[in-house]
Amino acid sequence: MARLTGTRPAATRRWGCAAAFLLLLFTVQAAQKADFSGDSTAATINHSLTLLQRLQELLQNGNGSDSVLRVRSAASDEPKVFHTHQLLLSLQSEVFESLLRNQSVVTLYEPPETAALFEKFIRYLYCGGVSILLHQAIPMHQLASKYRVWGLQRGVAEYMRTHLASESSQGHVVGWYHYAVRVGDAALQESCLQFLAWNLSAVLGSAEWGSVSVELLLLLLERSDLVLHSELELYTAVESWLSRRQPEAPVAERVLRAIRYPMIAPSQLFRLQAQSAVLARHRAAVQDLLFQAFQFHAASPLHFAKYFDVNCSMFLPRNYLAPSWGSQWVITNPARDDRSTSFQTQLGPSSHDAGKRVTWNVLFSPRWLPVSLRPVYSDSVAGAIQPVRIEDGRPRLVITPAMSSPDFAGVTFQKTVLVGVRQQGRVLVKHAYSFHQSSDEAADFLLHADLQKRTSEYLIDNSLHLHIIIKPVYHSLIKVKK
Repeated sequence: MARLTGTRPAATRRWGCAAAFLLLLFTVQAAQKADFSGDSTAATINHSLTLLQRLQELLQNGNGSDSVLRVRSAASDEPKVFHTHQLLLSLQSEVFESLLRNQSVVTLYEPPETAALFEKFIRYLYCGGVSILLHQAIPMHQLASKYRVWGLQRGVAEYMRTHLASESSQGHVVGWYHYAVRVGDAALQESCLQFLAWNLSAVLGSAEWGSVSVELLLLLLERSDLVLHSELELYTAVESWLSRRQPEAPVAERVLRAIRYPMIAPSQLFRLQAQSAVLARHRAAVQDLLFQAFQFHAASPLHFAKYFDVNCSMFLPRNYLAPSWGSQWVITNPARDDRSTSFQTQLGPSSHDAGKRVTWNVLFSPRWLPVSLRPVYSDSVAGAIQPVRIEDGRPRLVITPAMSSPDFAGVTFQKTVLVGVRQQGRVLVKHAYSFHQSSDEAADFLLHADLQKRTSEYLIDNSLHLHIIIKPVYHSLIKVKK
């Protein structure tokens, strides 16, 4: 990791500096922990900011330095030289403690991207704080990990998790995901993957789509919670990715077989077969899926389900934003009172059901009370009704079909509610609530939301932005032997 050069410093000089630093730190600490002994006139005299300023001046001026770091990089012939203090580096980093134990001059070799941030990194070791930008997050995390500065490593990882929605010219979430995989940060990896799934349309048209790895692309294509306009939009993006990356045939075929062709209308499938160069090149690998998709659209879903297994991902819709799959609902002043709305969706993705509509009624209540919290009436005069506070209630959303029909046989409806929030100036999906197939509501809907506050993260200009998606799911009722 580092190449060591130099000589052993004089012991008296090194420990003299260490004693001075310890004395300074101990003085401030002792003042802050003074025993007040119940004296009402006691006060804390806090000069910690002055101490931080003095420590920063030590780094800038090199006063009392007992060690030197020489940082070399391929980007420059001249090393960057830092006159440092062994005690302060050792307090923060066990790696520096080991490197400086018997050496006064250490030569470090860093890639250009981490060498460019080394001064910021060293300043953190002295002052405990650092400011970074999106493109600096990975190299700063690399420095923190390499030199085992665990507090900084955790801080940068948290910065990355909370800045996924930040807008950048080239995009950054895909790069952060790949980095999280390399370093084994499972929490950051999952945060990036969830963000990409819920805001995929924003990524498909960005510069970072071309940098998606094969592994990440396949992970995304497996998911049923992808939020995008339609399956055709996803196919178009995949076709662009394949044309740009030109992977080997087995990889391209695996990617193409992850597209859910039954979710694409027959007219669009015909057009793809006639115009898509990628599909023409790999037609043999997906011909069975295309034929099955046409059969799915031509036959009655109940009849089709007798001969094919429809209980698989190929026949499960993703979270499509097209009008035939759901409706957007913006609720102004959501904490004020109950609201209701209605909308229609297509009965199912099969063309056999294209002309059939289902009407849905939606009820939103900002202060619904569970039975356990509802007022209890008593015969006693002293407490006829238990007091109930507004904040005891919680938001509730109930979605029910306005009718029943024989056409519903073999179909259940999964409901998903997306909550749009404004992050870093962009409106994105941050929360998604999925209902159990047998339920009309999600038990945890906005469970921790505070809709009373205008500054609530769930509100945009004091409005709650919802998008309700209905996902028809076909089920096999009767099996017919082939």
